[in-house]
Amino acid sequence: MAYEVPPGRPGNLTAEQEEKLRKLWAQIFQLTGVADESAVPSEAPSEAPSIKEDAAAEADSKKKGGRFGVFRRKGDAKSGASTPTSIEHKDGEDDKYGQTKQYYETLAKETPESIRSTIWSMVKHDHPDALVLRFLRARKWDVEKALVMLVSTMNWRHSEMGVDEDIMKNGDGAAVEDEKKTNSSTNQISKDFMSQLRMGKSFLHGLDKSGRPICVVRVRLHKQGEQCEPSLEKYTVYIIETARMVLEPPVDTACIVFDMTGFSMANMDYTPVKFMIKCFEANYPESLGVVLVHKAPWLFQGIWRIIRGWLDPVVAAKVHFTNNKAELEEFIEPGRIIKELEGNEIWEYKYLEPIPGENDRMEDTVTRDRLLAEREELVKQFEHATRQWIRNPDETIKAEREELASQLRADYWKLDPYIRARTLYDRQGAIQSGGKTDWYSLKPPAASVAETSANDLD
Repeated sequence: MAYEVPPGRPGNLTAEQEEKLRKLWAQIFQLTGVADESAVPSEAPSEAPSIKEDAAAEADSKKKGGRFGVFRRKGDAKSGASTPTSIEHKDGEDDKYGQTKQYYETLAKETPESIRSTIWSMVKHDHPDALVLRFLRARKWDVEKALVMLVSTMNWRHSEMGVDEDIMKNGDGAAVEDEKKTNSSTNQISKDFMSQLRMGKSFLHGLDKSGRPICVVRVRLHKQGEQCEPSLEKYTVYIIETARMVLEPPVDTACIVFDMTGFSMANMDYTPVKFMIKCFEANYPESLGVVLVHKAPWLFQGIWRIIRGWLDPVVAAKVHFTNNKAELEEFIEPGRIIKELEGNEIWEYKYLEPIPGENDRMEDTVTRDRLLAEREELVKQFEHATRQWIRNPDETIKAEREELASQLRADYWKLDPYIRARTLYDRQGAIQSGGKTDWYSLKPPAASVAETSANDLD
């Protein structure tokens, strides 16, 4: 089924939105050391976001090759003096998660090369513009705020969570091995992570009426204190990041169904709720299409009032309460509502244990490095075309960028088996070669593959 391209996405931008995108790319290139002076649009601000001038920044600038010079554009040419601007946010207004501070800290500790590398690893199979536009839309097309958010997210992925270097690279295969090691410092995290996967505390399956992948969260399966906090955070990011892998353009958001069947106060735990909210508001912007709170009991009303107070109004507006199958059918076709939710689709969650040898290609570093080198060349071509587009956004350059973006997407899926551990959804056949997804004709698991369901854990 073909879906329309929503506003503010590649292929559906107003002239003003495209200009904002050009400006943000120009500032990204300044930040990552791949810009040239003529690449900055004449309409762009005369100063990009700058760090505050102090002795420590000056010393760090010299140590890292004068990187901060790109933020000082109005200085006296003879003396090298400058009048930098700083990004300021009123407390509690636009900087709910302290991202401005994280932005400055990232500039102080990371090289332009490392920032560039992490941004491109974050792109994965996305159209590069699609990723950048998420931050612009989330910050209401304010270029400087979007840059702050993007860099802060990059730092969170790389330095705080290890999204690509650990969670997705190692996956459940590594966790299965780690939970067997009693002397491992991460043994408990791995045990708790696998416990959540095996019970299916949350899982991905199917599409809603808008083509968005559905994530079902079985709230009744969460008990406060049963799993350690690091494992809850790792599991949350693992599910969100895996959901990214099943997005097919132009669809770029997900549908989350919080199944509140059997909910009691024993299931309520504010800490992981706050973490999940932060993920979507600060680090996965514009990723939520709709949130369905299904069959919430009366006692949840007071809890919801508290949670709603934490939510950005834009996010809160995406939350809908459904109490029965008919209300759920407003968002999901009857034949695609699973039986567990009183729908017509005969399907139930079964966790498939990792298959021996499924990640063998990750050991082939020669092929991996060759593919990474090839991808780097494509990235450089896209950057070059983008610099040309910033200077002169004619149709020829636009077409070249689109072609390169398509090549980058296809290229990612060649690289994917060498940098991302296989998941349940690869084993099911939901994620197929080339990035295609198929939820409704899943290949049957091999007889040797062990299955685990929530019922097995009772």
